[in-house]
Amino acid sequence: MLAAMSEKTIALVTGANKGIGYEIAAGLGALGWSVGVGARDEGRRVEAVAKLRAAGADAFGVPLDVTDDGSVTAAARLIEERAGRLDVLVNNAGAAGGWPEAPTTIDLEIVRRLVETNVIGVIRVTNAMLPLLRHSAHPRIVNQSSHVGSLTLQTAPDADLGGISGAYAPTKTYLNAVTIQYAKELSDTNILINNACPGYVATDLNGFSGTQTPEQGAAIAIRLATLPDDGPTGQLFDDKGVVPW
Repeated sequence: MLAAMSEKTIALVTGANKGIGYEIAAGLGALGWSVGVGARDEGRRVEAVAKLRAAGADAFGVPLDVTDDGSVTAAARLIEERAGRLDVLVNNAGAAGGWPEAPTTIDLEIVRRLVETNVIGVIRVTNAMLPLLRHSAHPRIVNQSSHVGSLTLQTAPDADLGGISGAYAPTKTYLNAVTIQYAKELSDTNILINNACPGYVATDLNGFSGTQTPEQGAAIAIRLATLPDDGPTGQLFDDKGVVPW
C-alpha cells in the first residue's frame, strides 16, 4: 500500500461527508489525489466515500470526531498505516450556534461547544497530523474560517455580516489568531498554513440560506491546498484574494 501511495498526493478533509467538506474532497479527488473523508457519522461517511468513488475519486473513509482525543489519534494512525505521510490537511469540520445570538444572553454551553469544535478541534487534529505532514515534500494546511471572523470587516461602519454573533464569529476570530501563531512556528519549515473563507454558502450550518453552492464555496480551500512551494502562508483568503484580519 505504501508503495502504491508514494506516487499520489494524500489529503485529509475533516467534516467531509457533506456540504463544503464533501465538495473539497471531490475537487481534490478530481485532481487524482487520494482523499481521506474524515467524518464522525459512519453512515454518512460510508455514503460519501461510495459517492466519491463512483465519480472516479480515490477516496477512503477516516472515522474522525475532532472533539475526541482518541478518535483523532486513531485517524492519524490510520493514515500513517495507509500512506506513511500526509500531504494536505483541510480542517473543515465546524459547528454553529444560533444566529443572530447576543453575547449578553448566550448559553455558555454553546460557547464551549463551538470553541471545542471550531478552535480546539483544529489544534487537536493539526498537532496529531503534523508528524505525517513533515514527511511530505509539499505539505499544506487549510483551515476553514469565515468573513465573520475578520475584526476589520466586523468593525467596518457599513459591514453587514448577518447580525450579532456571540459565539460562532468569535470562534473564527480565535481560529484566525491561532493560524497566525502556527505560521510563525512553522516559518522555518516547508509547511504552508492558511485560512479559507468560502463565502455565504447554502449548507445546513445556516439552514441552507446561503447564496452560493457548496461547490463554489469549496474552490478557495482547493486553491490553498494546491499552492506552489513559494505560495503565501499565515493569511486569510476568499475567492477574490486576501481578506484582512
